[in-house]
Amino acid sequence: MSAVAADDEETWNEFRKLVTMTPGDLEKWLGTDESRSAGQHKDGGESTGHASGRRIVELLRTRRADLTEDDYAHMRKVVGYIHRHLAQRPSGDVTDTRWRHSLMNWGHDPLAGD
Repeated sequence: MSAVAADDEETWNEFRKLVTMTPGDLEKWLGTDESRSAGQHKDGGESTGHASGRRIVELLRTRRADLTEDDYAHMRKVVGYIHRHLAQRPSGDVTDTRWRHSLMNWGHDPLAGD
């Protein structure tokens, strides 16, 4: 296996582990006010995380054999964001926090399985 193929394999596995929301659940979440208000907004437009969430829905619905290098690059971005954001978990109940909402925009519900 080439180094690129091994990297893509690792990216795929980590992405599938960290993105805990189904495409349908993520799509439904992205339609909420909480989703649209979370994250960093440039010039009052769509937040980076919200745009990423839409891309994640597409990635989850794409056959693995059809993924491009650009897709894998976005998957690596998602994995990195989720890891960094999880490390910043606030204390207390996170059910209705911007921290959780931001993670959910990136396809990870930290309360899934709780």
